[in-house]
Amino acid sequence: MTEDAGDTRTPLPADRHHLDQLRAATERAAATAEPLSSPHAGAPAALLDRAEQAVEAAGPDLLALSADLHAHPEEGYAEHRSVRAVAELLARHGIDAEVGVHGLDTALRARAGSGSPTVAVLAEYDALPGIGHGCGHNVICSAAVGAFLGLAAVLADGSVPGTALLLGTPAEEGGGGKELMARDGAFDGVDAVVMLHPFSYDAAVQPFLGRRQLRVTYTGIAAHASAQPFMGRNALDAVVAMYQGVAMLRQHVPDSDRVHGVITDGGQRPNVVPETASALYYVRSATPETLADLSRRVEAIAVAAAAMTGCGYELHWDELPAYLPIRANLELAARWTRHQARRGRTALPPGVTPASLAGSTDLGNVSVRVPSIHPMIAIAGPDTSMHTTGFAAAAASPAGDRAVLDGAVGLALTALDVLADPAVLAAARAEFEAAGGVLDLGAVLEHP
Repeated sequence: MTEDAGDTRTPLPADRHHLDQLRAATERAAATAEPLSSPHAGAPAALLDRAEQAVEAAGPDLLALSADLHAHPEEGYAEHRSVRAVAELLARHGIDAEVGVHGLDTALRARAGSGSPTVAVLAEYDALPGIGHGCGHNVICSAAVGAFLGLAAVLADGSVPGTALLLGTPAEEGGGGKELMARDGAFDGVDAVVMLHPFSYDAAVQPFLGRRQLRVTYTGIAAHASAQPFMGRNALDAVVAMYQGVAMLRQHVPDSDRVHGVITDGGQRPNVVPETASALYYVRSATPETLADLSRRVEAIAVAAAAMTGCGYELHWDELPAYLPIRANLELAARWTRHQARRGRTALPPGVTPASLAGSTDLGNVSVRVPSIHPMIAIAGPDTSMHTTGFAAAAASPAGDRAVLDGAVGLALTALDVLADPAVLAAARAEFEAAGGVLDLGAVLEHP
């Protein structure tokens, strides 16, 4: 081994030029961007003030909740401590919450007010394995709880008709809790849905891609890899052929499409032709239609790889619920923009922040059922990516705490506009219907 062998084990650092160019382009676009606006009056100023004051009064509890969730991260469908912490905070404020609703042990439902319309505020509280709250769900949850408390304070005397719901939605990080809750009727009768997500920018709308999962298992014939390789059929070769086929596909898809996979089983010993091998792929696209098309193309590659190598195959689509792209409601996003300005934030309109900074979320599945928003609130600079230890640190920082309070006020006031001003709700509904209304998820998510 040479003296500098240690250096050869160090990966080359990523080049920053593209990231720097994206940041510069975003800054230029933000300097001239016109924020989203709404022609409607929204809720009276006195009601907005009451909701904001209620959020501020609950501020110490909300920040304590955020810190507690951050210090005790729990993965999807195992968020038992987290959901209890939410329920206990609500109980201290005189609100009963149901835990274990809609068929999920760690889902939560609380209600304030009565009658129509109904606005749901969504809370997420699952964490990532090994990273903790590297997606900032402690901020999401605490802001949602704060927004609900602000709404409850206004709705308590019955002067504003309507209902506010707080829905705790488990397992956003791949588990699809919102889709399972939707199938169980969680959003039946809901007129609008609001939630937020921490980010590196303040943005009223940020693209989120649809995402499907494909698990492929190839079955070959085991043989001695040296003495009788001709008697074998190599399942690993099928996995590699698919991996290479997907790599070639990437040259011929829209810029917004993403396909990435890992080999989950490649055999056990080099001297045995692998009898089984498998891979897991995420398939992402910007619209339901292009997601369906990309799924068909990836499946065709999987089938061809089996034929090339003489292996059998099994395809398993969406063992966990697929995610749809977010259909953002611009009327609701405009209300959020107005109320973030009240807190000293400029929520950027669509098309300013880089569209390539796109993940996936099960809020997309809700947004094609009910008018919804999923605005982004800054807790870190543009160099700090979600799903990293750096972003996890930001979620527990003073900037993260500020986002809890600013976000709670923004969500509460946006929801209050829907409840108090029929014109806001009518505009949001009209926009939703013009975008296609309720989407038939089966047409997109069933087998390609």
